[in-house]
Amino acid sequence: MAGRGLADLHLHTSFSDGWPSPEEVVDHVTAATNLDVIAVTDHDTIEGALRAAEYSARTAGVPVIVGEEVSSRQGHILGLFLERRVRPGLSAAETVDEIHRQGGIAIAAHPFWRTERMAERFRGAVHGLGWLAAELDFDAVEVENSTPGLGLANLLARRLAEGSGQAAVGGSDAHIIHAIGKSTTGFQGRSPGALRSAIERGATIPVRSRYEVGALLHYLAWGFNHDRVATVLEQVPG
Repeated sequence: MAGRGLADLHLHTSFSDGWPSPEEVVDHVTAATNLDVIAVTDHDTIEGALRAAEYSARTAGVPVIVGEEVSSRQGHILGLFLERRVRPGLSAAETVDEIHRQGGIAIAAHPFWRTERMAERFRGAVHGLGWLAAELDFDAVEVENSTPGLGLANLLARRLAEGSGQAAVGGSDAHIIHAIGKSTTGFQGRSPGALRSAIERGATIPVRSRYEVGALLHYLAWGFNHDRVATVLEQVPG
């Protein structure tokens, strides 16, 4: 028996808005976690994922799935097992089609984190698809995202997955080393292929772990720095 494996399906590196390099992510996961598989899913690029996968293969590190967190017009969508970048700015339906066209897996990322309706109210970016995720051809819904403060959003995502019959998965959405593995996906087997099969069969188990105080402080530091950078960019003329 292959046993049950754990995967973190939502990780960011310095190729988007994460702090660690792809190499640092691979080294940390390989040496300091019990994860069997990871997916690197930088915003609107697969370059960090390709770098991580190449480095992992060269150093016998944790298996890396090439992924991308795509900014569709209605919200963020994770594409896994990608061969090429999916361009941002498409509709959610078009984004899912583009992922499937290259043989990838499409996951609704944190569907209730600042939806279109919330963005209008708070004048912020649209991050989640909301209930639209139940109407599209997703392979799975991210129901456990360990970004601090997403407790209610995760509960709503779980309800959406249960109502639509889509597979339920977990991913940390880590932007710092200390957050990697705080939300994961359990599956039968220990390989990327076994993980894919489990998602397609709806046989995944989302898992969440608690943050240590030190990890929360590191996330607070990242968030403060990230907000400062975003504010500066907003002041730059188009």
